[in-house]
Amino acid sequence: MAHAACSSATNEPAPSVDPTTLHYQSLRDVARLIESKQVSVVELTKAMLKRIARLEPRLQSYATVTADRALATAEAADAAIQSGDYRGPLHGVPIAVKDLCYTKGVRTMGGLKVLADFEPDFDATVVSKLEQAGAVLLGKLNLTEGAMGGYHRDFDIPVNPWDEDLWVGASSSGSGVATAAGLCFASLGSDTGGSIRFPSMANGTVGLKPTYGRVSRYGVLALSESLDHVGPMTRRVEDAAIVFEAIAGADPNDPTSLSEPVPDMRAEIERGVEGLRVGFDRSYATDGVAPNLVSASEAALGELEGLGVAIVDVEMPALTPELQEVWFTICAKEAAQAHAAHYPSRAEDYGAYFGDFLALGASVSDEAYQAASDERARFTESYRAALADVDAVACPSGGAPFALSHDVQYGDMAGFEPFMSSVQMQFTVPADFAGTPGLSFRCGFSESGVPHTLQLLGSALSEPVLCRIGHAYEEATSWHQRHPEL
Repeated sequence: MAHAACSSATNEPAPSVDPTTLHYQSLRDVARLIESKQVSVVELTKAMLKRIARLEPRLQSYATVTADRALATAEAADAAIQSGDYRGPLHGVPIAVKDLCYTKGVRTMGGLKVLADFEPDFDATVVSKLEQAGAVLLGKLNLTEGAMGGYHRDFDIPVNPWDEDLWVGASSSGSGVATAAGLCFASLGSDTGGSIRFPSMANGTVGLKPTYGRVSRYGVLALSESLDHVGPMTRRVEDAAIVFEAIAGADPNDPTSLSEPVPDMRAEIERGVEGLRVGFDRSYATDGVAPNLVSASEAALGELEGLGVAIVDVEMPALTPELQEVWFTICAKEAAQAHAAHYPSRAEDYGAYFGDFLALGASVSDEAYQAASDERARFTESYRAALADVDAVACPSGGAPFALSHDVQYGDMAGFEPFMSSVQMQFTVPADFAGTPGLSFRCGFSESGVPHTLQLLGSALSEPVLCRIGHAYEEATSWHQRHPEL
């Protein structure tokens, strides 16, 4: 795998090459190995494809493996890097994307039987941006049907690499599994009500849900036009920052994309955290939360305090059961609109859960949708006000991992009711309502060896400061160094 080593353009020496653990290296470290020519992109890509072939029969994280495309990109990357044309920290790095993202000539199914044979004739903007950065696309990752809660029985349910009985999160389940299991160095997910942060919680990965409009959604299958966000899932916060910087920015093809310039994320995260203010609402962050997760979260805040962060009291607005229903009303209505080409004309081809969800959406009147939108706006105003006086607010990423059977995940909405009492949407939906960012990262482990995660919520466009805090925490701790034993 190794070339003759030469000096790297970075200030830090490249890490040593251990082929037995290379798949668990951070994206940053692999990038340094590639840049210094200690690692061949072709050999690295072949090693990752071999690992996918060995573990996928068990983990089911990939919907499609694009081996030929990956190897062709890898060969081009090696040639460019050898000639001195190094594009940056994604050049030659094997990644994967959620199977909502259009890939030219490669099926994009979205977990939907109605799209099982759909091959787009163009790449999503996020895919184009990753390839412009030189990333190697290993394939497309499984997800729940239509990026909602359940699965169509024609599709596999990914398996949690820490414990096969545990939920893998929704909807970016394959992204969480593949990233945690070392089947890619980064992935893309999407988040409408927690679908980046839930799988990050369940699989112990880093997940960054950006500000609404910060990342183009052009060429990404929609669930809910006003709630959908696309963002990175990685094993380190710095890696999420690298991917975010590559995919963010204005896009003339997406009228909701923001025109603000994209920050230099790696420079931002090196600024340190001395004097930053992190809010903590003890009642909000601990009521109904597993005691060991509460302890891990409090210990993480203590670590941040030791780094110079001020932990201050805040009062977060409650996402009541009524407001959760507001989310369902808006999301279901917009999902029905997004699927108008196939629903209800092909209703029989939808799975039990998503079929029920689309039926709910079709029943929502324009008046009910407007009333729900008004409630969302009122909540968003109070939520943004709670974030205004701090740099971030700390809380769980959606609770602690829990068991969930395949029968429930293949079932209808009624069968999901017990699940809804376990997943804690009060920690995820607010940022989707408000279109503000959230960052999840590992902060400990349960007694049974399951990872715990902490979430930082921030005001609009605060991705740099969230990543500064998360990166500083990771640099001071070692939780990120543990990986599933596969």
